[in-house]
Amino acid sequence: MATRGQRLQELETAMREASGLGVVFSSVVADHLGISSRDLECLDMIVLKGRVTAGELAAATGLTTGAITGLIDRLEKARFACRERDDRDRRKVFVRALPRVETDIMPLYASLQSRMHALMDELSDQDIDRLLAFFSASRDALLSEISAMKSSGGVVGEMMNRPAR
Repeated sequence: MATRGQRLQELETAMREASGLGVVFSSVVADHLGISSRDLECLDMIVLKGRVTAGELAAATGLTTGAITGLIDRLEKARFACRERDDRDRRKVFVRALPRVETDIMPLYASLQSRMHALMDELSDQDIDRLLAFFSASRDALLSEISAMKSSGGVVGEMMNRPAR
């Protein structure tokens, strides 16, 4: 029987493999759509929130507002998102996804989503609660590390703010 340390190592390896494959899958989808992986991931953030400001996207990604402006421009040009002014504060601009996301992007995820739902159907409520807590804490750790790495400057900080191609 494997020790706890060995099992934790196996878990870390499985998480890294899944994360890496998620990046590869996203890249394949983005290439299919003619946009960058970074743009696709930011578009997903927009879809998940419904609508966001450029500042919220910048905070969520660690990108500068200038880099986010270019990203939003590219999403608008591809007709995946649009800017819309706030009804109450005309200075405030939101970004929201356009219907083309539903018709052109979501079908590319349908098979994977179906397979993931089948896996999740096997989970108990307690498993779901533990996974939710784990992934929420993981998200927070990632956001913290992104912020720390970005603020440290150097090559990494510059790379994170370089416009996507």
